[in-house]
Amino acid sequence: MANIKSAKKRIKVIQTKTLQNQMVKTQLRTVIKKFNAAVASGDKAAATEAYKLVVKKVDQAAARGIMHKNTAAHRKSAFTLKLNAMA
Repeated sequence: MANIKSAKKRIKVIQTKTLQNQMVKTQLRTVIKKFNAAVASGDKAAATEAYKLVVKKVDQAAARGIMHKNTAAHRKSAFTLKLNAMA
């Protein structure tokens, strides 16, 4: 455990930020699962709505630094290919 006041504060701040990052990651995983389920069911309308949400969440994760921007672009491309393959 830290003895210095600033080090104690950094520990508290890091714990808070870690929780926020976990929340974003969990939401992202949930949205991705819903998108994959919509694609698997074959429902084009539901898949399109889920696609819009998943792209938004991926962009938000990349903007927050939770996901690298190239990883975000790669994932969005894969989601787009999946959606277009339904037609």
